[in-house]
Amino acid sequence: MCAMMSSARDPAPSRLSYRAQRLWLTPLFRRALLRGVPLVALMAVPVVWLSDADRREALHAQIAEIRRQIETRPEFMVTLMAVDGASAEVDEDIREVLPLDFPVSSFDLDLEEMRATVAGLDAVKSAQMRIRPGGVLELTVLERVPAVVWRGVDGLELLDGQGHRVAPIAARAQRPDLPLVAGEGADAAIPEALSLIAAAAPIERRLRGVVRIGARRWDVVLDRGQRILLPETGAIAALERVIALTQVSDLLARDVTTVDMRNPVRPTVRLAPGAVEDLRRIRRLQAGASNG
Repeated sequence: MCAMMSSARDPAPSRLSYRAQRLWLTPLFRRALLRGVPLVALMAVPVVWLSDADRREALHAQIAEIRRQIETRPEFMVTLMAVDGASAEVDEDIREVLPLDFPVSSFDLDLEEMRATVAGLDAVKSAQMRIRPGGVLELTVLERVPAVVWRGVDGLELLDGQGHRVAPIAARAQRPDLPLVAGEGADAAIPEALSLIAAAAPIERRLRGVVRIGARRWDVVLDRGQRILLPETGAIAALERVIALTQVSDLLARDVTTVDMRNPVRPTVRLAPGAVEDLRRIRRLQAGASNG
């Protein structure tokens, strides 16, 4: 009897079973087991499936085909480009730097990069780009307006009012309506040059251009080989002074080659060689008459 009682099973749970039951009663563990394990198993399926290289390649090809079908739908296709605000020459340059092969998908167009490319042209001040309904790539351009002809080391170039390069020209005769500016550093001082040209309006018919000297001051060049040498500072006031003297005493109508205003306190005038000889002869005659 005692042997039978000793061999009977102990109804108390084992330590491992007790811990498992306690763990199962924990809400966090139960949620993790009931939801986490199925989720991990579910995520493992595509991982196992994509572990095969052939399957991955086929999937990539299928995705690329779906994307191609979407991007080439008619509503996403661009069929032409319209350029507004550009001259014929600039329009030609734009189409040269943007060699688009229409029709093209709008997904293949980087509008900002294209806009920056067009804005980088010398003759373009600003550019805006958008795709209009109907598959039209619209480009709106604001061109730089040439203000002067600059004679630089590389030849003749058109510059705008701020000194930005617009375009090269082959000969001065192509733009006789624009004033001529020359000399080292003249392109960096175009606003000042334009102010001098405006101040020279009373002698505009005789004006041939302005020359930057030593990248620090200006000479005003007139016809008949005359020059007005201006100081580094107060150039406009010095030029206006010379024009005022001309209006009163016909200074520039005389045989004068140079009017030097670099020292405003002591302006000097250089006469032509013939005029100097005539002046000397007159003085000799006057001296002879007084001695007689």
